[in-house]
Amino acid sequence: MKTLPGVSILNYGVGNLGSICNMFRKLAVPVAVATTPAEVDAAQRLILPGVGAFDHGMQALMARGLVDPIRAAADRGTPLLGICLGMQLLAESSAEGQMSGLGLVSGRCERFIATAEHPIRVPHMGWNTVSLNRADPLFPHDGREWRFYFTHSYHLLGDSADVVGRCVHGVEFTAAIARKNVMGVQFHPEKSHRFGMELLRHFGALPC
Repeated sequence: MKTLPGVSILNYGVGNLGSICNMFRKLAVPVAVATTPAEVDAAQRLILPGVGAFDHGMQALMARGLVDPIRAAADRGTPLLGICLGMQLLAESSAEGQMSGLGLVSGRCERFIATAEHPIRVPHMGWNTVSLNRADPLFPHDGREWRFYFTHSYHLLGDSADVVGRCVHGVEFTAAIARKNVMGVQFHPEKSHRFGMELLRHFGALPC
């Protein structure tokens, strides 16, 4: 089977791929769009983007026959990065819907809740700082401040061992995860200027 060079971005009808592709082009990283199971199988590095509702995302993956190929790619060690809804789809389930997720990381997604103690706006939208709690290839742990652009109403409650970065919006929540070759970020690196570009540069350089 022919291997696609660089990074393959999964197109399953959910989310805007153009901004992510443009980021990789600026980085001079070869980028392709994967729409079929065969293209997922051929990917060197795979990105699962996404915006919108959890069940809609899973239904779109299932309709295109992509669920098993994504799981197989993760099992054979292909670097896989979920972005925003894509990160949530990596989990087992979500309070937003009834369907099971990909189950590549433990946990369930829950909605932000505004309370008298934390009168937050939902969705969480805008720039916020991510605090790293361990070293990871996507985030050089050198003491700098990392800021990213968020837009989401749900956040992952999962295995603390998978958490790479945390953020605060009323409550502390998981902003980035990694379990071996399976990674996820709740924010949008493609909307996060130099911070997002650096993260995608590191992803594009991961060994595969």
